[in-house]
Amino acid sequence: MNKLKYIWVGLLIFTSCLKDTDDDLRHTLEAYILNKPFEIGAVIACAASDENTNEILTFYYPEIGATNIRFYETENAQVDKNEFSNYTQIVIPSEPFFNGYLGKFTQSSANEKWIIVTFERQGEIKISNPIRSKQNIKPTVWNDAVSINQDVSTMPSFTWEDDAFGDNAIYFQVVSDAQNNLLSGTYTYDNHFQYYNTSNVVLNITTQLTPPPLITGNNYNFTLMDVSEDNWVNWVILKTFEAE
Repeated sequence: MNKLKYIWVGLLIFTSCLKDTDDDLRHTLEAYILNKPFEIGAVIACAASDENTNEILTFYYPEIGATNIRFYETENAQVDKNEFSNYTQIVIPSEPFFNGYLGKFTQSSANEKWIIVTFERQGEIKISNPIRSKQNIKPTVWNDAVSINQDVSTMPSFTWEDDAFGDNAIYFQVVSDAQNNLLSGTYTYDNHFQYYNTSNVVLNITTQLTPPPLITGNNYNFTLMDVSEDNWVNWVILKTFEAE
């Protein structure tokens, strides 16, 4: 009788372990995209560490029509970043950033990892490139170190230190109004940008073909993100200025 009892308990434990494993697999990115059309590198996303809490802030651009926005992460940073079975969906709320023009996930984590953001659009799953969190080994530096030249009225030119942290891949610039509404969102390889001159812009997420002109005497905000090749933000510049 005792032997049957142990066999029964063993079967229960084995079945429970299988169920846990099945549940884990069901929530992987690999399972989500199985037999579905998908596009890799189709979500613009990056992550930084909060200057006060060191929480991971994952920013993304939700294109018009994007639905079912999801957040996936690996257990640690040592796994293969390109193996989608390593990514498990984590259900955390998305907050509006720049009044909803961008989205932001915020989470506390002691260990570093790889992160992927996905959404569905036009019948296809869109997948970001992997983001390597570095909140421990390379926390994001926040400051206001930007030079603003306003020799051309209402078209300020912004210049910042080039590749200050040694692994810059691209720069993301945002000009927003006093209410934090995004007026322009642009990417350059250069360490300078002029509002609104797109001659050196390599990627543009500004919705309007031509954003509104700045008004002399009004306050505006300039935000810069120095993004590395693995989509970690080395440096965030935040600066308020008065248009001249």
